[in-house]
This record gives sequence, C-alpha cells and structure tokens, in this order.
Amino acid sequence: MSTSLMPNYKPLPVTFVKGEGAWLWDTQGTRYLDALSGIAVCGLGHAHPAVTNAICEQAHLLLHTSNLYGIAHQQRLADALVRITGMDSTFFCNSGAEANEAALKIARLYGHRLGIKRPTIIVTEGSFHGRTLATLTATGNPKIQVGFEPLVEGFSRVPYNNIDAIIPHPDIVGILVEPIIGEGGIIMPDADYLVKLRALCDQHHWLLMLDEIQTGMGRTGEWCAYQHNNILPDVLTLAKGLGNGVPIGACLARGSVAEILTAGTHGSTFGGNPLVCRAALAVIDTIEQENLLQRAQVLGEYFSQGFKKALAGINGVVDIRIKGLMIGIELDKPCTQLISQALEKQLLINVASERVIRLLPPLILSNAQADEIMSIVSHLIREFLKVPVTEG
Repeated sequence: MSTSLMPNYKPLPVTFVKGEGAWLWDTQGTRYLDALSGIAVCGLGHAHPAVTNAICEQAHLLLHTSNLYGIAHQQRLADALVRITGMDSTFFCNSGAEANEAALKIARLYGHRLGIKRPTIIVTEGSFHGRTLATLTATGNPKIQVGFEPLVEGFSRVPYNNIDAIIPHPDIVGILVEPIIGEGGIIMPDADYLVKLRALCDQHHWLLMLDEIQTGMGRTGEWCAYQHNNILPDVLTLAKGLGNGVPIGACLARGSVAEILTAGTHGSTFGGNPLVCRAALAVIDTIEQENLLQRAQVLGEYFSQGFKKALAGINGVVDIRIKGLMIGIELDKPCTQLISQALEKQLLINVASERVIRLLPPLILSNAQADEIMSIVSHLIREFLKVPVTEG
C-alpha cells in the first residue's frame, strides 16, 4: 500500500483499468463480473456509449463556470428530475452526503421559520446518510461515529419500520429515512411504512425527507422507491446512479419547502457544472429509451425466483430480500470472507452488516450474467455453510 494515500480504505488486491457493461478488466487482463456497480453507482454499466459520448462532447465545449452564471444543462437536468420525481425544484451538489446535508439545512431553516429554536429531525437505527459530521450523526451506525464526538445535535433516533416508536414533540420538524436500508443490510420495511410516515408528517406538519441515494435512479424498478407507494416526499435526495460514475448529487423539494433555500443560504462551487449535468441527462435518456425501469423489475423477479430455488431449505440462510436490483441474502453468521472468495472467482460482491451478501448489479445486466451471479453466489454460500453436495 502506498504511503502517499491515507489509510482510511482497505482495498481488495485488484486494480481495474477497463470496463464494458457489467464487465471489468484488471491490470493483468483478467475479466470480472461486476455485481456491485461501484456500490449502486454504475446503473448503466461501465463505459456506456451514451454517457461516454456526452462526457467527451461536453469536455470539448465547457467543463465549469460556477453558479455565478446560468448553466443550460443544469436547467435541463433540473427540469428532467422534476418531471420524473414529481418534485418542484432542485439543488445540485457533488455527492449523496452533500445532498443529505442540504436536506438537513432545509429542515432546520423550515423549523426556525416556524419559531422552533431547536429543530429536531427523526432518524432511524441502521440507516446510512453519509460521513460529514451532520450526516454521520444522522446515520444509525455507532461504529462510524466513534472518535468524531461531539456529534451534531438536533437528531432523535427511532427503530426502523416502527411507526409506534415515533413520539411527537414540539421540536420535531421532519423525518429523514431510507425507503430501503442499503448499507445496513438491504432491510425492507412493511409495504405501508412510507404511507404511514407520510400521513404522520401531514398530521404534524413535519417534512418527510427521503434519502434515495442508493434506491433512486431505477434501482428498485421505479425512478424512486417511494413511487411504489404512490406518495410524494417533501424533500428528496439523489446521487450514486444519477451520474453513472460522474460525481453528482441532488436535493429536491416541493411546495413551499422548495423556496426555503434562498440566495446566500447554501451553495456549491462545483455543484451542477456542465459536465456532470450532461452526463446525468444521458443517464436519464438512456433509462427511458432502453426501458430500464421495467428491466430492473423483471431482473428482480428473475433473481428472486433463482435464489429461492438455489438456496431452498439450506440451514443458515436467514432471509432473501429483493426489490428490483437491490438484493440482500442474510446468513446466520458473519460472512465477510465471501467478498475475497467471490473475487477469486472473478465476481464482485459486497457484504453489509457482516451477515448480508449485498448485490447491486447494473440495470443493463443480461439473463446469462444474472445466471452466472446466482451460480457463483449460491455455490459460495453452500461451501461457507458446509452444505453437503447431495443437497441439490
């Protein structure tokens, strides 16, 4: 490991130099099947022609001017996002954490304008919202908070998927929640959880803020996961799949909340520059033109049937959770060693919460590639759980 890099990562012993679709090639020319998509980022796969062409064309024209001036592609992208999400306005930044920071600032401004001196935001256990001081405080994982105290005040934590645990208080201004918990292990809430949260927020005039950093941009088979429930949040955050690898984040709002951020209250030097917006527009166009929302739904069902058949009756498989192309297979013991074992078989996977195999394959995946993923992962699970060969 080079000493010129801070040791805050522990990368696997492989370096990739080329990608195409769901495939990656390392420095030795070995090909790998990517079932992680750069952690739900490359939804269109690697080196997608539409994104590549958009980036190259824009790089020849203009990369950056700052938000002191109008940016045509930024306006086009905001219009597109408003159209597909049902929101009213957009703030652009560079990452999911920054998008969530903007959401938190909106909630505090909202509270102060109501005369609330200590605005409090409800967050949930098991969540992940980023690694800035405010977003790691909002995150429901104590491990990533250690050493960064004092944490930011103004948060109240409750169990995920538990409406009864939310106790109204005069200082509460909103709820920040993931429609499906990603980093915490692909945790699916009850089918009516978001509907009940929406009703609760309406009752108490709170903001419903949905972190769709991982679930958004077609990952679950809709542009955003809340669209499965036919509701609208007050604030929405997007990133990851929005740029297919180009760093871009967005915080959207609707109604009167869309007017809370005024000149001087928030900003970003690089946010929404011509290059990233051009790339994101290509992503949206491609998802629509190639019907990838429907494809994610079809692939999700294909994975669900395949894994349930391959892993049926195996002791040690606790649960199989799938929504579109968010796939979690929970085992009854820590299984992080499967990451390196999959790498040896030229497959990229992840393990969340130590016991959940997390798969986030690209939306352009073929059935044959899905079959290969299921075959390798099922084989690894059987070996790990010491399932006799005679069992299927």
